[in-house]
Formats: sequence, C-alpha cells, structure tokens
Amino acid sequence: MALAYDPRSVDGETLDALLYDHLNTWGASEAFYLDFVMGAANVLDVGCGTGTILRRARAEGHTGRLCGLDPDPAMLDQARESDAAEWRLAPAAEAPWKGEFDLAIMSGNAFQCLLDDETTRASLAAIRRALVDDGRFVFDTRNPVAEAWRTWNPELPFAIVDPLGEPMRIYQEAGEPDEHGVVALKAMFEAAYWEQPLVASCSLRFIGPEALDRHLAAAGFTVEQRFGTWNEDPFDPETAPSIITTARAVKRAAGHRATARS
Repeated sequence: MALAYDPRSVDGETLDALLYDHLNTWGASEAFYLDFVMGAANVLDVGCGTGTILRRARAEGHTGRLCGLDPDPAMLDQARESDAAEWRLAPAAEAPWKGEFDLAIMSGNAFQCLLDDETTRASLAAIRRALVDDGRFVFDTRNPVAEAWRTWNPELPFAIVDPLGEPMRIYQEAGEPDEHGVVALKAMFEAAYWEQPLVASCSLRFIGPEALDRHLAAAGFTVEQRFGTWNEDPFDPETAPSIITTARAVKRAAGHRATARS
C-alpha cells in the first residue's frame, strides 16, 4: 500500500499507524492467519489494523464475506483505501454482529490491547456473539514468561528508511508490568525533518494461559489447539514466546441469554 503524508504535519500517534505496514512486513504470523481465513466463508478480523490479512485474502481469491473491525481511525483509514472488505470503526467490545461469522481472528498481539478483565470479558463476549455455534476464534498474545518488554529499551534503537526515502531512527522504552500485567510503552521517532522526536505511547497487557482459559470459558469458548511459535510448535508455558490459540464457540444451551451487551 502506498503511503503519502507530510511528515511535518502528523503527530506521533498518527505516524505510528502510518508506518505500521512499513515496519511490519508480511511474515510467518500473517501466513498462519491467512490459512484460516482462506478456509472460512465469513470472516471477522478483530483489531484488523490496516487490513493487511483481509486484503491479501481477497487478492488470493477469497469470495466470501470479509469484515475488519478496529478502534484506531488512522489505521482504519488506511484499510479503507481498499474495498477488499467491510471496515468498521469500533473496539472489540462493541462488535454488533450476532451469529454472522464462521471465523474470528485477532492477530498481531492485538489481544494485548485489552487492558483489564472487564474489557476482556466484554470483548470476548462480543466476539462469541458474532460467531455461529462451533465457529472458530484464533488469536495470539505474548507469553509473559518471555518478558518481551525487556527488549523494548532506548539502548536498542533501530534505523529505517521511511516510505518517503528519508532515514529515521526509532527508540522504544517500556516499564515493568503493573499488578495487572500492563506494560506502558513509548516509541520515539527521530528524523531530520523534525526539530524534536515524535512520540507515540500505548499500553499492553501480558496475561498467562491460565487466565486466558478462564476468560475464554466464561465467554463460551473451548480451547482447540495452542502453539508456542508460528511454526506450530507445541505450547510450552515455560519457554514459548507466544500463546497462539485456536478456540471453538461452544453451542449455547436452549434459553441461554448473554449477560453483556445482548
């Protein structure tokens, strides 16, 4: 996707979104999700970002329904440059669909943007409602034991050539997890066309497999498979860098009524 912007007129948060595809090229994780998407007729991409996976699926011949959901306007503006899918601006907890999708995915560690139990419960409940019975939910999150936040420090900057052909340096700085597993992260972008670096900030939550399983079960999911790498190595809770989960939507009992946003 082409990127056209005036670097003098954006803030750090917008720049972070504009550079997302430039910094995160297609790789093993995207290919992992694409296999699931191509095998499902109706697909919801929760936290779709710039729509990379759905755009690729359509380009490779997917003929069914594709829908992307994301709360970030700058990300979704880029997705909307393509008509490969339906695009909706909203957080996961506000997904409005009921029984319309065979598959929901949440890629790119987007699950870590659910920063507390209440948001996690509401988001999973909305995803479950959007799926048909026995529909599949596939997502990933970083394994807390790998302590990925320790690699996000300003002593390890990386240099890139931005989409305009200009050199740029990016510094990251992260704190330690709080009592809820939430890590505050800051990214600083340094280039010659700014007098001072632009700054983007966010928070990410790290939770382990036991907590994930509790949330999934409460929302009406059962874990089908779990991997620790994109090569589909079995998940080892002590060593795996990622918690990659495929879950099935359990059939609702007759007369069941959802308690959140029904």
